[in-house]
Amino acid sequence: MTGNFEITKSFTFEAAHHFPQMGEGHPYARIHGHSFQVEVTIKGDRDADHGWVVDFDEVDRTLSGLRDTLCHNYLNEIDGLQNPSLENIAIWIAEKLKDNFPGLAYVTVKRPTCGEACTYSLGSA
Repeated sequence: MTGNFEITKSFTFEAAHHFPQMGEGHPYARIHGHSFQVEVTIKGDRDADHGWVVDFDEVDRTLSGLRDTLCHNYLNEIDGLQNPSLENIAIWIAEKLKDNFPGLAYVTVKRPTCGEACTYSLGSA
């Protein structure tokens, strides 16, 4: 049987941020924190030798490095996340992953306690 598959791996992290462009007195201008959940989806054909799209262990190792960079940190101080919106976090993660995983299709960043999510579609995958 052949076909195209999508596999998804997720991780969570806790971090603080603020939005520097917001005016004084706006709640987003103050430093505040969130619990984030990230889902990374990779599309591809099943490898005939292994029976998988990509080794989940390889994905896990790569995502663990990203999680370590993000978790319990101030996102505004991470290069490329000076304006750490859900959209910009999703793009930042995609940029870190796209070379290792050419089938990268989607990066979703959620703030479950706020009921908010953003999905970045890479389009070319």
